[in-house]
Amino acid sequence: MNAVPRGLTALLVLTLSACATLSPAQRDRASQIAAQARSNQIDCDAADACAQPSPLRELGSKALAASTPEQPRHYAVILDRGPDALLARIDLIRGATHTLDLQTYIYDEDDAGKLVLDELLAAARRGVRVRLLMDQLAALRHIDTLAALSGAHVNLEVRLYNPVLHRARITYPQYVLAAACCWRRLNQRMHTKLLLADGRVGIAGGRNYQDDYYDWDDEYNFRDRDVLVAGPVADVMGTDFELFWSDRRSVPVERLSDVGRRLISDGVPALPKTEFERPKRAQAMLDDAANAETVRERVAAHAIEVGQVRYISDTPDKHRENSDASALASDSLRSLIANSRKEVMLQTPYLVLSKAAQKLFSDLHERPDAPRVIVSTNSLAATDAFIAYALSYKYKRRYLREFGFNIYEYKPFPADAPIDIAATGATLPALGLPGLPEQQEPPPARWRRQDRSSVAYPYQYRRPLSREYVATRYARRRSNEPVPLKRAGVRIGMHAKSMVIDDRISVIGTHNFDPRGDHYNTESAVVIEDEAFARALGDSIRRDIAPANSWVIARRDKPPVFSGLEYSIAKVSEHLPLFDLWPVRYATSYEFVPGPNCPSPLYRTDPGFRACYKPVGDFPEVNLGVKSLTTRMFTAFGAGLAPIL
Repeated sequence: MNAVPRGLTALLVLTLSACATLSPAQRDRASQIAAQARSNQIDCDAADACAQPSPLRELGSKALAASTPEQPRHYAVILDRGPDALLARIDLIRGATHTLDLQTYIYDEDDAGKLVLDELLAAARRGVRVRLLMDQLAALRHIDTLAALSGAHVNLEVRLYNPVLHRARITYPQYVLAAACCWRRLNQRMHTKLLLADGRVGIAGGRNYQDDYYDWDDEYNFRDRDVLVAGPVADVMGTDFELFWSDRRSVPVERLSDVGRRLISDGVPALPKTEFERPKRAQAMLDDAANAETVRERVAAHAIEVGQVRYISDTPDKHRENSDASALASDSLRSLIANSRKEVMLQTPYLVLSKAAQKLFSDLHERPDAPRVIVSTNSLAATDAFIAYALSYKYKRRYLREFGFNIYEYKPFPADAPIDIAATGATLPALGLPGLPEQQEPPPARWRRQDRSSVAYPYQYRRPLSREYVATRYARRRSNEPVPLKRAGVRIGMHAKSMVIDDRISVIGTHNFDPRGDHYNTESAVVIEDEAFARALGDSIRRDIAPANSWVIARRDKPPVFSGLEYSIAKVSEHLPLFDLWPVRYATSYEFVPGPNCPSPLYRTDPGFRACYKPVGDFPEVNLGVKSLTTRMFTAFGAGLAPIL
């Protein structure tokens, strides 16, 4: 048999095996096996399930006690720092007395994921009802883990949202098959993220359950943001979670083909003893969570008392045939922007705007009283999705000229960011940041194999199955890595999705303000109309766009001759869906140069801008090479990817 028949045979076998599902009787049998194995032992008989005193749960009690239907009261905390965001989650889990609902896009089996999972299991065993809902494409990595959880305890339920091919996990070839047969369903993902404790305190925002969202990765971490809200809005969050949990797309893991077969053939596997890659760091986090004063000092003390809080969220109805009519989050956010008067401050990791968003900002800019629009996003050096950056790079002229954006691109090594570099455990060259303690634990095994002399392509930089961008999740390994840089260090990438409007309205959520958020992903956001909270969130974003942390994007110097012709050709080339091959872009990156005549940063439209800023190139800090060429190729040919990016 030659190569072609062998390949066709292999493809046929793969197709049949991938599409093979359990019969109804087999699903029932797997469910029965899981149910019979679940322990019903409760470690506590107290009415409060032996909950640990929780300063964050106390915020919920205070807010509910002060609220009336006419005048709700809430407490809100901006969770900028990764370790504090993890600490807040553990405190809420330990302080829950009745229910815990966790909804997420990515749930990894690394230290952060294992630590939270241990806490959820402990809560279930002391009598708290725990429900864990994960999107299928980025759920726990191992079938045995899912099978073990399916039969772990009567108080723990685990479901996966929208499982393609009736499986919990799919391989690379199966992903290709799913893309061929079910492209729209494959891309319809649950991007909503929520942790809700006792229906009174919730955490929502950009963070998933993975080390790099909590400053625990020694190569690449996200500068992200959540908001903790305590008060009546938690009831709305609970109703929204219930819609997802009870939807037909949310499937108990034991009823999926691969998990079900594991249960039928071998029964429920035992959960292995948790082993952390950095046990000292994990134990330190657990010790902090056991200390109410530490939680109060690091999180609860920063609560801001506010009035009305809204939780806007797409429901699973978005994934029906008329999905555009159900994009509640996108419609709500666009309405807030359209009604702005003075300023819109927008933060998104991926500046790839949908057509509706482009029209919104174009109309906004044409208003005689157009508000200032400030955009904080990633540079090519910082982003984890270089294809998305390439599309952003393509439309810089449009963003600056037609939408009036003031764009700030995040640096990969920000000098003043709310990132705990010491917590990463990295053993890399100094970043010029003072006061970092020496490494206390040896690098984990997965990094000890790495050749750190290779700054350009480390051994295992980013795990492809942990991608937020579905379209590139199963691409080649190097397509899933951040671009190589000129120097080593713990790289930071922007992942926060936030907005401040007119110094009065604040938004923290999951929406990247991109086509995926409009058409494919379910998204959610917390909206708070309060000047004090808006001031705090605005200060946080302004810190991110400060010269120490971001470059400014502005028009490059005009060529001495034929500048009008060059601009016209570039504009025509930009509007082509393919073959945008004009080599010169309208804009480039600038660095602030302080001096006697330049005491503080300026907007790009200020007359003195060019006297105080120097151009640093289109891709500063990037080790120009293959990825730079690839970025330009996607700029030229990748416009068709915009709807799924």
